[in-house]
Amino acid sequence: MKRLLTLAASAIALSAVPASAQDFVIANATLALGDGSEPIEDGVVIVEDGRVTYAGPTVQGMTFETDQVLDAGDAWVTPGLFATVTTLGLWDVGAVSQSNDQRAGGSPFSAALNTAPIVNPNSQHILVHRAAGITRAATTTLPSGSIFAGQGAMIDLDGDANPIMRERAFQMVSLDERGARLSGGSRAAAHVLFRAALREAQALVGASGTPQTAEITIDDEVMLGRFDAEALVPVVTGSQPLYVAVERASDIRAVLALKEDFPRLDMVLVGAGEGWLVADDIAAAGVPVIADALDDLPESFEVLAATQSNIGRMMRAGVTVAISASSGTNPRNMPQAAGNLVALGKIPGAAGLSWGQAFAAISSVPAAISGYEGEAGVLTAGAIGDVVMWDGDPLEVGSVPTRVFIGGVEQSLDSHQSRLRERYRDLDESDLPKAYDW
Repeated sequence: MKRLLTLAASAIALSAVPASAQDFVIANATLALGDGSEPIEDGVVIVEDGRVTYAGPTVQGMTFETDQVLDAGDAWVTPGLFATVTTLGLWDVGAVSQSNDQRAGGSPFSAALNTAPIVNPNSQHILVHRAAGITRAATTTLPSGSIFAGQGAMIDLDGDANPIMRERAFQMVSLDERGARLSGGSRAAAHVLFRAALREAQALVGASGTPQTAEITIDDEVMLGRFDAEALVPVVTGSQPLYVAVERASDIRAVLALKEDFPRLDMVLVGAGEGWLVADDIAAAGVPVIADALDDLPESFEVLAATQSNIGRMMRAGVTVAISASSGTNPRNMPQAAGNLVALGKIPGAAGLSWGQAFAAISSVPAAISGYEGEAGVLTAGAIGDVVMWDGDPLEVGSVPTRVFIGGVEQSLDSHQSRLRERYRDLDESDLPKAYDW
């Protein structure tokens, strides 16, 4: 039975962790849609069967086909954040090799490495980042034994036994300083290796665009075996995006020029620390960018022109830009990075972002780059029901989520970190172990 919304009485709490998607309404919210627009006061979000059916301003006389109506009390409500590119679910303790699957430097394989089977949905990193409002992510191993990192996966952070939304979602290659080092000490070697690898993959492609059964000639191989060459077939045919780690302006131009020889490449630039210097070229090529937002000093020779205005200047040139989840070294810092770009817009001569643009750069834009345009990172009819409630402006340092829904299911915000906080926050000194007495 439909129920007329009465804000004064709509304080019905949603159940803690239901087994299936809920039908619910969040009303009286400061609502950010995630589409680049500015926040809406007195907003409403309606989720049914795990999907958003309405998100926007309250309309007088609205009725809802659910009794679960939550009064947000003017709290901020946003779509879930989309983190890209990350290593979420691939490691627990970085210094303990047995728990760290980020790199495979000793493996005979490179491009063929598949991230999907090794993602651990119970990783504390997934739990901690879910509590930070991140609901979906792109995760991948890192280049270590070759310029190719392998095939990344798209994951959700809902804690289910199978977090994989899409495996083999993209291939990652390093054509920056790291790629030069891995391929023999020079960018020249990295580009020769890359082109040779793509030609080996093309040799496996027939008229149908599928791998052939005949063996390629061993003499034509450089550093790739059969499995690695086959893994690059979707890249040369354009059915699998190629994420290219590159920073220097001249390197970006060289990467964009690769499309002359390999026109089907569906490329995404990752890093692009000097992207603002060649923003017009990037925009003309129609290549999106996943860029760091906090770089403002040259930490290496390939980013001598680093500036926090990088993203703003690229956007002004017409480049589609998402904020990298590695901004500030941790995906949880994405809102802080986005907030910095909002503040930057108030500095004379700097190129910052509006609030709506900055939030979209950590929600709908990375989702669209990842193949989920209109599906994730945004609150609109038909989108996945990923909704986050915050205790303050999500782009302000110190604001944290109070409730997180993924696919319409409310998630636990508990983790080792939260339990340690609760354990020791109010601990009396008399409760300390005796070893601390001295």
